[in-house]
Amino acid sequence: MRVLVSGASIAGPVLAYWLTRYGHEVTVVERSPVLRKTGGHAVDLFRPAMDISDRMGVVDRIEALATGTERITFLREGTRKPITADVTKLYVAASDRHVEVMRDDLSEIYYEATLPDVEYVFGDSITSIDDGAVTFEKAEPRRFDLVIGADGLHSNVRGLVFGEVAKSFTGAYLAVLSVPRELGVPGAMTGHIGPGRSAAVYGARHVDDARAVFLFRSAEELDYHHRDVARQKELLREAFRDLHPEVDEWLGFLDSDRTFYFDSITQLREDTWSRGRVALVGDAAYCPGPAIGGSTSLAVVGAYVLAGELAAGQDYEAAFARYENEMRPIVHASRKFALGVAKTLIPSTRTGVWALTRGAQLVTSLPSWLVRPLAKLNSKGVRLHDSMVVRDYERQGAGVPAP
Repeated sequence: MRVLVSGASIAGPVLAYWLTRYGHEVTVVERSPVLRKTGGHAVDLFRPAMDISDRMGVVDRIEALATGTERITFLREGTRKPITADVTKLYVAASDRHVEVMRDDLSEIYYEATLPDVEYVFGDSITSIDDGAVTFEKAEPRRFDLVIGADGLHSNVRGLVFGEVAKSFTGAYLAVLSVPRELGVPGAMTGHIGPGRSAAVYGARHVDDARAVFLFRSAEELDYHHRDVARQKELLREAFRDLHPEVDEWLGFLDSDRTFYFDSITQLREDTWSRGRVALVGDAAYCPGPAIGGSTSLAVVGAYVLAGELAAGQDYEAAFARYENEMRPIVHASRKFALGVAKTLIPSTRTGVWALTRGAQLVTSLPSWLVRPLAKLNSKGVRLHDSMVVRDYERQGAGVPAP
């Protein structure tokens, strides 16, 4: 089949890789004129996504570009003594096979894994979809057997085909800002935390800048457009006023032309991700909440499952239904987990801030041999992402793998 995929970030290239491996002809259209370098935050790949990446032959590259963060140090607002925790033990608690990697690096790795088998069209966007007939902003109209929206939380494809969908605001916002490399120490994250807000900076050995990441609560959704960067920067300054002079220094780089990301931590609540010849995958379909719900791993798993189900035959409607049935339990669990994480990561009271920082310190004070067994007692908590069961489609005869 001829398949058009919208979006060249994470889910799009992973889906394209597996579809071409199963013999389909894939075109990926991306609004950005080049592969996006948004200055985004580090993301987590848990065991299922790592296993899929291993089958793609890209695990070595992912591991080579791991951020290498080993410790976190936070100063609670109004105190003088920072608290430090061993991040490696937190990772051990969460996953048997985990890597933290910059989102831009991961996107580039998956993209390069699809070359030269996939056609990429950069700097263009879909304007209409009618039973496989697709029009674009710039290119001539074309016809495809299927169209897949892998274009993120603010999906263009979803808007064109599904219209408004159910969403749930978690009460929090995330922002990421590129800052000079010398402000971040490779292998460490340092920051400040107070009721309803936290800010931290970190670096990585192979990255030529550092990243400042901001999380904050809001009782109501803020008034701004997701492309209005000036308004987003104004809101961020307001949210972090007077937290700490060091945070003010980081915010000073908002006036530069450094890369910047800002968005609400919002869940998509729809349970149907296909209509006719169109389906959605990754954040475009079931975003559990950026930075809190394992959305990157979920995108990798979803792309792999969708491709595997489509490889079973020409009946795309049946494949879409199977894909939804396979992903629905995973998505529901991720949504529930993310809501809990949002409350825990961004406490609204001083007591909550104290409990979060001391709790992290307590976990990392345990001996390494004890951390993982204790965490495995709760597969719906920190081990949720590792506990997801994903079928091996190739072993079950899906498609004909490329040599």
